[in-house]
Amino acid sequence: MEAKSSAIAIDHPPISSLLTAGLLWGLLGVTAFSFTVPLTRFAVEGLSPLFVGAGRAVVAAALAAAALALTRSQRPRGAQWLRLGVVAGGVVAGFPLLTSYAMTAAPASHGAVVIALLPAVTAVVVVLRTGERPPRAFWLVSAAGALAAVVFASAQSGSPGRLHGVDLLLLGAVVAAALGYAEGGLLSRELGAWQTISWALVLSSPVMLVLGVLAVVQQPPTGTPGQWAAFAYLGVISMFLGFVAWYRGLGLGPMARVSQIQLVQPVLSIGWAALLLGEDLMAGTVAGGAAVVLCAGLAVRVRLRPARVPTSR
Repeated sequence: MEAKSSAIAIDHPPISSLLTAGLLWGLLGVTAFSFTVPLTRFAVEGLSPLFVGAGRAVVAAALAAAALALTRSQRPRGAQWLRLGVVAGGVVAGFPLLTSYAMTAAPASHGAVVIALLPAVTAVVVVLRTGERPPRAFWLVSAAGALAAVVFASAQSGSPGRLHGVDLLLLGAVVAAALGYAEGGLLSRELGAWQTISWALVLSSPVMLVLGVLAVVQQPPTGTPGQWAAFAYLGVISMFLGFVAWYRGLGLGPMARVSQIQLVQPVLSIGWAALLLGEDLMAGTVAGGAAVVLCAGLAVRVRLRPARVPTSR
């Protein structure tokens, strides 16, 4: 009888494979998000912005509730509900509603440039939330990115040095999403990635349902089949499946590298606006987008630079 070793060999996927998978999932999520602004611009041409902003959250909440029930996911506890309220207020209510109203008065490419600030603003919120102490360069490039976005928005509005209401809505959407991303990223370490967005959707569903019904009463939806298809995409992909892919990529990591993929989102959004909506790509739009993306990229890279840990001998 041959002796057999009691040790069990466990094959772990190589780090390079995990990195590739994380980047691919992250890119899938960002690609899904990149259609959000152009399709919102298209949907609000026939559907009210309140209906688009609230209705898509209701659709996503139904999918999230089904997923949570099927997987019997653990319920949040105590203060986690309050933190989920921050996530819901930011990415379920704030960003969709503010961008829906903004897209009734601005081209999708314009919105994409202002929203390009999101990675840098998210990094700032995370710094403030976690108490990290980034180098001075982080604050300098973050401020430069904010200034570039404001200058672009004011120049495009035709009133240099002055922002119009639509730009304030877009900047508000950026802040709302940054708060939701930052708190959601921290909370996902406790609840799980897709579970966090799912519970946030379920938590906000009563309010969003009331707003959706109110929108129908005020202005019965009369959109074209194409506009309804855009609305369906916003509810199923942008609000739910896109987040599943995005958080899956962040979970596989490394989070520092995967998170930087979001910097290509505004570039993709501007391209989709040109292809799907026929918007002209003006030199100012391209230059403004490039400046904001560059500053956002530098801010994220500065903040995510790994700290030197002394090695013990």
